[in-house]
Amino acid sequence: MLDLGKTAPDFENLKATDGRSYSLESFASKPALVVIFSCNHCPYVQAYEDRMMEIQSDYGGRGVQIVAINSNDDQEYPEDSYDNMVKRAKDKHFNFVYLRDADQKVVDAYSAVCTPHVFAFDKDRKLRYRGRIDDSKEASKVTSHDLRNALDDILAGRKVRTPDTRPFGCSIKWMVMPKA
Repeated sequence: MLDLGKTAPDFENLKATDGRSYSLESFASKPALVVIFSCNHCPYVQAYEDRMMEIQSDYGGRGVQIVAINSNDDQEYPEDSYDNMVKRAKDKHFNFVYLRDADQKVVDAYSAVCTPHVFAFDKDRKLRYRGRIDDSKEASKVTSHDLRNALDDILAGRKVRTPDTRPFGCSIKWMVMPKA
């Protein structure tokens, strides 16, 4: 897994549901960047989508950008295809950037293990928090707002009080590579 304090692995030319392509550099002006490995079909991600939009709404004015990245195999999981991502983003009115990592190079570089899996970076793109959004799939049962706490600390220039939490959700759906 990407070590705390490490620089965000670069990515470029990832197609977003808005039709544009983005790179890590696209977000250079943001004082905090949150990369969340996501997808369409996972019930955990579905349970968190509204909270992801709320965090973007609450922190966007302070310069935070959430970037969700779908790296799942869309051959075995067609609901995670780019076209279905566009449809979901439109239907749900996503206010964050939703990108497709079709060759799975980005998820491999970040070593994400599940959806959702969160990586929060400071203005220098050093990893300051990794793990979960909060501590419950059910919004009404949340007792620890881990990502919000981390963003408060990052934006205030403080050491993140709990920099590492255990993510939970659906496993990343890896493409099966042909045998040589």
